Amino acid sequence: MTAAATEVPMPAEAREPGDRPARRRVKPARVVLHAFLVLVSLGWLAPVLLSVYASLRPYQETAEYGYLSWPRHLTLHYYTSAWQDAEMPKYYLNSLIIAIPAVLVTLFLASFLAFAITRQRIPGGKVLLVMFTAGNLLPPQVLLIPLYTLFNRIPLPYAMSDSELLYDSYWGVILIHVAFQTGFCVFVLSNYMRTIPHELTEAAVMDGAGVWRQYRQIVLPLCRPALGALATLEFTWIYNDFLWALVLISTGDKMPVTTALQNLRGQFFTDYNLLAAGAVLVALPTVFVFSLLQKQFVAGLTLGANKG
Repeated sequence: MTAAATEVPMPAEAREPGDRPARRRVKPARVVLHAFLVLVSLGWLAPVLLSVYASLRPYQETAEYGYLSWPRHLTLHYYTSAWQDAEMPKYYLNSLIIAIPAVLVTLFLASFLAFAITRQRIPGGKVLLVMFTAGNLLPPQVLLIPLYTLFNRIPLPYAMSDSELLYDSYWGVILIHVAFQTGFCVFVLSNYMRTIPHELTEAAVMDGAGVWRQYRQIVLPLCRPALGALATLEFTWIYNDFLWALVLISTGDKMPVTTALQNLRGQFFTDYNLLAAGAVLVALPTVFVFSLLQKQFVAGLTLGANKG
């Protein structure tokens, strides 16, 4: 045997400061995996990139040369037109009025319910968790007509709704989002809270902490990654909703921003480049929220990935 064949790798402690560690051999399977992930990412990004590309080009140019042609002229004119013609600020405000309270109420209720199920050992807790989980399997389209009829029969004070009904009010849309999203959040948070050692809450009980203090000062701070991930998902889902607002709101000035794109469609002609600019503007708040909560989102998704 040669000396090269019997050479033993030098431990890290014995290496000189200027020595470089030996490079690891790249496995073919890893190369294939990364190539596949890159292709999937490009597949997801392709519609977004095409929309941005189309929104920067005049419609006459794309009509003549096609959407995938090399650009002759780029402009931001469509963004200013979409912002003004679709009355984006007003509809942005409508979406935020619906999405922010719905997300906050959903996370509060779901976290407290998950705390009660996993930490307080209430009777029938597992059955309650199964019911919350099973509720996510119910198609929302099945409830359209019953909810429409019910909301038209529930009165509200004029100070809460100018229609004096739960129908055609922000409250009705917020309520339905909270009802549908709480089950999923309870399922996720209950599984997350089971990973928190029970000794923490038991020690808090020995120190005289009540239920509310255990929830607010001990369990809730430890659930920050899961809450951040759920806040990102819930805001995206509720903000992008079109169905419930269309069914439960009849006044155009109360519609969310997802319906504002209809203002950019003409009766006889639709400029799809202008529509693409409006779609990009509508998607910007979700990108901002994801960027803001990116660390919590990744931490919530990767928790336990390295556990055996």
